[in-house]
Amino acid sequence: MKKIWQFGILAMLGFTFLLTGCGSNNKVENNTLKVATCADFAPFEFQGKDGQYEGFDIDIIKAIGKEMGEKVEISNLGFDALVPALQTGHVDAVIAGMSMNGERDKAVTFSKPYYQSGLTIMVNANNNSIHSFKDLEGKTIAVQIGTTGATEAKKIPGAKVKELNSSADTFIELKAHNVQAVVNDKPVNAYYMVESGDKSIKRVGGQLTSENYAIAVKKGNTELVEKINKALEKIKADGTYAKIYKKWFGVEPSAEN
Repeated sequence: MKKIWQFGILAMLGFTFLLTGCGSNNKVENNTLKVATCADFAPFEFQGKDGQYEGFDIDIIKAIGKEMGEKVEISNLGFDALVPALQTGHVDAVIAGMSMNGERDKAVTFSKPYYQSGLTIMVNANNNSIHSFKDLEGKTIAVQIGTTGATEAKKIPGAKVKELNSSADTFIELKAHNVQAVVNDKPVNAYYMVESGDKSIKRVGGQLTSENYAIAVKKGNTELVEKINKALEKIKADGTYAKIYKKWFGVEPSAEN
């Protein structure tokens, strides 16, 4: 998810208090890879009906862990708490639809990219006035808070941007005609259409951005990131990655992925 790099001082202080006493070494302990995610970003990570964490990211990190010979332990945190969790040593890695950008590069060490995404627009099916991002000028737009979708929407001249807690909330606002468009990551919009079969909304226009998702580890933990990269290369080579990709997106991965 192309979440932007941001978290407040209060969140940082609260999280630090919560994690007091946690270790901070760079090695995976007890053959367990402790991974944090933010499970509100289907189809990448979400909680299924049985309460278990599911999604593309979850399957990818489990496949990587298996290749590394590590048991994967998943914890669900707010997005703003993910980087602090790495910095305090509470978790070994983060996989959460997190895009690589300059600000985050200063705070974490990234693996090689495992997915390429971009922003797309959704509107109500009877809306014939919005065809591109330029047409969003002066419109009311729903986005998920903390995402690059929110960042880009705020750059649109005259646009009123409603930041909501989850991508699901953006679709609710659109269907209720409280906004004129939704800007989300391409796979989020695509997955919603596949899973819901909702014919009352549609995708319009092309893809605004192109951004890479990667797995984050504590800054400077080159030993772990090298192991993750090696495992990622292996699951791509043996077909595991393609199988997981098709499971969640219904098509074979492109050359970029």
